[in-house]
Amino acid sequence: MPVILGIESSCDETSAAICINGNILSNIVANQTVHQKYGGVVPELASRAHQQNIIPVVQEALAVAKIHKNAIDVVAFTRGPGLLGSLLVGVSFSKAFALANQIPLIEINHMQAHILAHFIEKEGGGIKPSFPFLCLTVSGGHTQIVLVKDYFDMEIVGETLDDAAGEAFDKTAKLLNLPYPGGPLIDKYAREGNPHAFSFPEPQIAGLNFSFSGLKTSILYFLRDRQRENPAFLNSALADVCASVQYRIVSILLNKLERAATQYGIKDIAIAGGVSANSGLRNMLAIRAEKNQWRTFVPSFEYCTDNAAMIAIAGYHKYLTKDFVGQEIAPLARMIF
Repeated sequence: MPVILGIESSCDETSAAICINGNILSNIVANQTVHQKYGGVVPELASRAHQQNIIPVVQEALAVAKIHKNAIDVVAFTRGPGLLGSLLVGVSFSKAFALANQIPLIEINHMQAHILAHFIEKEGGGIKPSFPFLCLTVSGGHTQIVLVKDYFDMEIVGETLDDAAGEAFDKTAKLLNLPYPGGPLIDKYAREGNPHAFSFPEPQIAGLNFSFSGLKTSILYFLRDRQRENPAFLNSALADVCASVQYRIVSILLNKLERAATQYGIKDIAIAGGVSANSGLRNMLAIRAEKNQWRTFVPSFEYCTDNAAMIAIAGYHKYLTKDFVGQEIAPLARMIF
């Protein structure tokens, strides 16, 4: 029963978690509000905030789990991908903690961890996806369709050629004069609007890949033209615009996912990443699931955005095979499966 300390610091959330035998005892996340006035994450400010947050977050994770630091058997940490300065804080802390306590280190790929969050043990058990399954991983920095053959045997079969879906949400929110982070606000207003009020184009991209840059441009021109005609357009149509934009982004994602499921003959379908918290995606996934007789797997809200619980559970499965790394390990801003 290994006691695992998980550390996550890939972007603007500092997180620590304690995991024992696949069970999460604590999952503490410190968010960074400093970026709101800039309309996006400022890397230098993010790394400074991580330095301030990392020790208090770990202390709270230990306290909530009622575990002493000397009881930790291994440290699992995000190596990448992510912002290099942010990753450096988490990696450096993990290496120092492991060295001081003479315990091993486990490196974790952030995107694989999002997928493995589906294997976190829950009260009352719960059904987990069976290998192989497909996972749509969607966040502010990534949009991928992943064929998951085993815990760490994963293949990206489709990905964005330009912007991520989460970025499309956030940049659209900026065009709508909504504060950062805008994705959750678009989701909020979309619940009050008509998703078919306005029509936005779906990019015609071959295979299972995505593109969102053209959609963002079409939204920009749409808003420019409508506001020229009526400067108060957004005051009356904000909910409908949000609903229509969300509908198109989600339909792009699910149309490709449905094609992948057919191509690979897979019925177990999962979603992961920050955008998996989006209510429109969850609702439309349920509709596609009924149509295609899928078994779908949606993470708990606390495991959608960046968190250390997913790092810890990934670390647990690597611990079982003694997949450790040494003190020479360094963070990677770009890291593939």
